[in-house]
Amino acid sequence: WDDADFSRGVGTTWYQEYLTLSSPQNPLIRDVEAKIERYMKTSYTAKWTLKVTWEEAPAYPSQRDDARTNTYQAVLTTDGNQAFALFLYQDGGMQWDYTKLAARNVLIGFS
Repeated sequence: WDDADFSRGVGTTWYQEYLTLSSPQNPLIRDVEAKIERYMKTSYTAKWTLKVTWEEAPAYPSQRDDARTNTYQAVLTTDGNQAFALFLYQDGGMQWDYTKLAARNVLIGFS
């Protein structure tokens, strides 16, 4: 995770809210629920979900190299009791040159 810079008009941010309480299940919601159940080993039924997509986002500061972009998503979801955040990256979508990022002491992984 690092700062994206949209100040030069490169890249797009999209978002979609899913209100799933008492409504038919969307395939994305079923996929999110399945991932949470599989990896967290708990049953889960989403009541609300927000998907944010950063498409072809340049790294901060964008003047460095706008051609090297990153496409990724954050999915926030809750059942009213538990909340989860999923970070999804497009296969081959990370084009940022990590050797030129401001922070050099980065940790890759999750907790």
